[in-house]
Amino acid sequence: MAAKRGASGRRLELGIQLKQLRENCPPVEEGRARGMTRKAAVRGLKALSEPSLARIENGELNFRRNPGDLRTLLRRYGVTDDSLVEQLLELNRESANDEWLTQYRSFMPTGMPHYVGLEAEAMMISAYHPTVVYGLLQTEAYARALFEVQRPVEDTTAEFVRRNVELRMERKRRVLERDGSVRLRVILGEAALRIPVGDDEVMREQYAEIVKLARLDHVSIQILPFKRGYRSSNDFAIIDLGELPARVQTDNAWGAVSTSDKPREVDRFTRRFDAMVGVALGLEDTIDFLEELARR
Repeated sequence: MAAKRGASGRRLELGIQLKQLRENCPPVEEGRARGMTRKAAVRGLKALSEPSLARIENGELNFRRNPGDLRTLLRRYGVTDDSLVEQLLELNRESANDEWLTQYRSFMPTGMPHYVGLEAEAMMISAYHPTVVYGLLQTEAYARALFEVQRPVEDTTAEFVRRNVELRMERKRRVLERDGSVRLRVILGEAALRIPVGDDEVMREQYAEIVKLARLDHVSIQILPFKRGYRSSNDFAIIDLGELPARVQTDNAWGAVSTSDKPREVDRFTRRFDAMVGVALGLEDTIDFLEELARR
């Protein structure tokens, strides 16, 4: 399975295995039935800190600069199986940063590179946005207009806008042009389609793009109209990674991206999504709604 994954998936797989080995190794600290803390695991390792190990276990980093630290950790965890050691070392070698993401990292908010890397490997993405067209559905013109209107407030540059629009279009290509291997399910609040972004032509093009995507077999798009009933007040996306733990992503008010793979959180947001599916418009009604907006 690891050979089929991209770099982000391999980093996540490596991190999950290392966390399991640390938590289940013979105890080295008094009072522990088994396992060791991250603090104990990195003790004496100059190139590896406790926060860095946490990021490695979360799949955000690997041992690219100091693979020797990986061998040291495995010895501390009591791993004596040579084949397992070699498997994890190989997984580390194959989990170098996604080259296509490198050029955009300095323009991305905290937490976003990790999420975007995994997004391109998802089996299914379920996303909701109440006030803005979801990023993977946006046209280039809509995305540019959205970033431009934010420039004076967020104090960003023209280069920031250009690079983020490029990134958004590349993300869209990588997810939607994967031979239909990823299923995309999106619910858009009615406000996301009525709030103008750019001029009328930008909005008409955006409506047409959503209609085109909604007709794809592996894409499901629903509009949640203004009416009584449950709706989430914040945007979120749930990514299903197959054998790896699913995770939920939300944007926070500071512009950073927050993700969690805790089953309780994933289940909570899944319930939110499923509740809105039942009251949102079906495919044909969604298309009719968009075509009526375009005519106006």
